[in-house]
Amino acid sequence: MTTETTTAPLVLSTIEDGVALLTWNRPERNNAWTVELEGAYFDLLEQCTANPAVRAIVVTGAGKSFCPGLDAKALDGISNGIDTKPHERRPMTLPTAIPKPIIAAINGACAGVGLIQALACDLRFVASTARLSTAFSRRGIMAEHGVAWLLPRVVGWGNAVDLLYSGRVIGSEEALAMGLVNRVIEPSDLLPAALQYARELATWASPTAVGYMKEQLLHAQTQTLEEARQEALGLWRGTLRVHPDFREGVRSFIERREPSFAPWAPK
Repeated sequence: MTTETTTAPLVLSTIEDGVALLTWNRPERNNAWTVELEGAYFDLLEQCTANPAVRAIVVTGAGKSFCPGLDAKALDGISNGIDTKPHERRPMTLPTAIPKPIIAAINGACAGVGLIQALACDLRFVASTARLSTAFSRRGIMAEHGVAWLLPRVVGWGNAVDLLYSGRVIGSEEALAMGLVNRVIEPSDLLPAALQYARELATWASPTAVGYMKEQLLHAQTQTLEEARQEALGLWRGTLRVHPDFREGVRSFIERREPSFAPWAPK
């Protein structure tokens, strides 16, 4: 993969009201994916995990696109034998392991690895004008980076087969109908809506509760119902029944006020 030289940050980062806004910043290339962009993004996600000021994360793209997939120059290099050693890098599914809610604000084209990153987020808000595609079959490659696991769990088996085999482009309303995205929003309102949702999570949801829920949801994909029930019991008896957030959640509800929850504390 080609090495990128730039003076501008590849990912912009701001933190306000408990929400980190991460913006992929290659608008001149429509935020096409590179190893360098990947590294900068994953570094920031890990920093958000460690930062008690961050309670929710919004991810979007600068300019008119979210991420249309791997940069064409890099893709050409790989097709000619360049090895980018994906097995030696952090997994492309890293966002699923971040113990804080991540909302993808899909502002434009979203395909290939861009779609994988959207699927690795917890929620997906999409601009009404955006277009989405898996694209892998049309590039002659497999369903990469675990998308064969992620996609059926979001849209169901039949829709996943359709999107993966055909690689066809779909619009926002079809994406909503099949459950690929959570909300369709007018382009000018997309980022404000995603940020407002994230602020509500940062204000009203216990970071500890959400962190454990995210872990539970991931575990539940390969658990039996009884195993999921036992995991919840273990969290209750071992951690949450004596956690300050439980008492604060109850007191704030009774007193009809905003809660004051503690930051996420790494286990």
